[in-house]
Amino acid sequence: MSFVLDCSVSMAWCFEDERTAATDALLERVIADGAHAPALWPLEVSNVLLSAVKRKRIPADAVAVVAQRFAALPIAVDAGSADIVWNNTLQLAQRYSLTSYDACYLELAQRKALPLATLDATLRNAAAAAGVGVI
Repeated sequence: MSFVLDCSVSMAWCFEDERTAATDALLERVIADGAHAPALWPLEVSNVLLSAVKRKRIPADAVAVVAQRFAALPIAVDAGSADIVWNNTLQLAQRYSLTSYDACYLELAQRKALPLATLDATLRNAAAAAGVGVI
């Protein structure tokens, strides 16, 4: 079964100190079954990669390699996420005290009726409160 992938899980695949057996299993699920992500996901991922270069967590020449690996994964980026920011996403952010970014992942999981894979405790709690399954 597919799921909505959040940036925190994606980035765990890039940094040894963040990887776990659970995040590795989610990567295997993405490879086997695909996943969904809101339109902001590639921007968030690329921003974290650029920050990692500035903090010297990864070399600058690794960014393009990692970006190509992410682009090759069967992740369906939902272009429609941006169209509903002013309604559903904003309401979820207010209701659950989330950032707009995190609310975007929750909204997509609700709309697609899929579980949400996240390492973010606040987003996990909001998803559970909203009746969205959490991986």
